[in-house]
Amino acid sequence: MSVHSERTMGTAASYVLADSVTMLRRNLLHAKRYPSMTFGVVLMPIVLMLVFNYVFGGALEKSSGGNYIDYLAPGMLLMIPAYMTASVAVSIATDITKGIVNRFRTMSIAPSSMLTGHVIGALIQALLGSVAMVAVSLLIGFRPNADVVEWITVFGLLALVIFALTWCAVALGLLAPNPEGASNMPFPIIMLPFLGSGLVATDTMPVGLRQFAEYQPFTPITETIRGLLMGTEIGNSGLLAVGWCVVIGLGGYLWSSSIFRRQAIR
Repeated sequence: MSVHSERTMGTAASYVLADSVTMLRRNLLHAKRYPSMTFGVVLMPIVLMLVFNYVFGGALEKSSGGNYIDYLAPGMLLMIPAYMTASVAVSIATDITKGIVNRFRTMSIAPSSMLTGHVIGALIQALLGSVAMVAVSLLIGFRPNADVVEWITVFGLLALVIFALTWCAVALGLLAPNPEGASNMPFPIIMLPFLGSGLVATDTMPVGLRQFAEYQPFTPITETIRGLLMGTEIGNSGLLAVGWCVVIGLGGYLWSSSIFRRQAIR
């Protein structure tokens, strides 16, 4: 490869990075000016955690002999990435229906930066929401025994989950006919944390549901986070969790990129 080609590639990469940062700034400013969607995405999982803990926690503590919030909180952390998919899908669909995406396509910016800005913006918002959920769970009795390295690993895994699910949400937003439709399309993703080991152990479920819960992606991710925070057995859940994130993230990226390219040539 010639020096000129290397410089050209380096310049192109720097432009893509700069454009992505610009789009990220746009999405963060939009979230700041219109905080209702982000606030709802963060607030709803926290409210659900409080409901499950105080409504069902007493009965589950009597049957298990443990502190239910210690079991519940690690699983509830995954509610925020799941709920964030709806926010991202709606944002993408809104940009399309208002003609903002077509306007950006006529400008001298990297096309990929339009999607990357949404993904990184959602990543930052969801991680901040996860911090808020941890703070609330600590206030109501959550007592993890993780050290600093384990906490960093937990948030690294959460970032990977958010990144993977957000690319799927981008594809759903591109496919949605309007923002209202986009808000409903991620519903299967939102339901998956409820149908895993986040709320109750899978061995308490009926046979068919138990098999689904044990083999769906949120269960190994939940067990990995729970093991890191509470010292429970992780086994092969860690490898499965990372593997699921890579598969979902790569699939979502390729899917959304393909849709975005097809829409550009219409």
